[in-house]
Amino acid sequence: MNFSNYTYECCTHRGKKVILIKFRYDMALKRALQKRFPSAKWSASKKSWYLPDLPTVREQLQMKQADVIAQKSEKIHPVNTRAYLALHQQLQLKAYSPSTIRVYLAEFAHLLYLLDDYPVENLNAKRLKDYFLYCLQKEKMKERKLNGKINAIKFYFEQVLHRPRMFFDIPRPKKPIRLPKMLSKTEVKRLLNATKNLKHQIGLKLAYGMGLRVSEVVNLKMNHIDSKRMVVHIVGAKGKKDRYVPLPISLLPLLREYYKIYKPKEYLLEGQYGGAYAKSSLQQVFKKAMIKAGIKKAIGIHGLRHSYATHLLESGADMRFIQELLGHNSIKTTQVYTKVTPRSISKIASPLDSL
Repeated sequence: MNFSNYTYECCTHRGKKVILIKFRYDMALKRALQKRFPSAKWSASKKSWYLPDLPTVREQLQMKQADVIAQKSEKIHPVNTRAYLALHQQLQLKAYSPSTIRVYLAEFAHLLYLLDDYPVENLNAKRLKDYFLYCLQKEKMKERKLNGKINAIKFYFEQVLHRPRMFFDIPRPKKPIRLPKMLSKTEVKRLLNATKNLKHQIGLKLAYGMGLRVSEVVNLKMNHIDSKRMVVHIVGAKGKKDRYVPLPISLLPLLREYYKIYKPKEYLLEGQYGGAYAKSSLQQVFKKAMIKAGIKKAIGIHGLRHSYATHLLESGADMRFIQELLGHNSIKTTQVYTKVTPRSISKIASPLDSL
């Protein structure tokens, strides 16, 4: 597909943002478009083919990415627009991950929307405490979200305005200590057997077979897989850390079959418009597989990572080894799996048995 033969126009169609693809009437150009983008649709009202206006689509069409930050800043009162943009700039300079930047900006914007025309830099510790209390009591925010909000606002005052740790005394809600949710080996097998689509099966087997986060699965590239050494290079994972994990022997022939059929170009799992497969899509794959397998546990795809760690521990793997495979900073994070594995619990006799 020669992109110079097509022109693009961004607009709204049926309430959604789309990219209109226009070209002179030519069957060869039409076939080339449909071959490259099978999901492209024709609009009779627009008299044009169109695709959803997504970052991956823009990338494939070699278009400039939409300035989402500028679009969102337009919804903020002009008094606080500068603060919002300054926070974004400082987060970029500090090289924070895209996901952290997105969360911090969203949490900060929530405060700015409520402030309207009141300058955010004029807030004192008491006003901020009142705001956090409002989030907790009125908006019923959970501990994790509120902690993220406190971090974002602390970052603005301390890293952007360069003020001292004036909010150090803000009470942090305690995070509830919850045990990781997991599946048994039998349930994992049922889940995988219920997944017939080869791409979907590969995605779930990567998550369980190597204990990967869903973001790590979709960010895997072809050159990250070393079939000679039977290892997979996990690049830029949580905390910007790289690590190697062993490639399951049973997965190699399946990966070769997958490559012959799908012929991925860069990412191992590619989306329908090219680029990396969406995390939300893989999460939906897991959800549907759970239903098909008849497993009614309230658990997300991250549970496959928990299951991997627990099953390794049950098989006698060393705790430090599991820590390295999972990419945990602290052994304490990994030790939580000792609370859900029956390997040690089963050895403890109940006092009832000695009566």
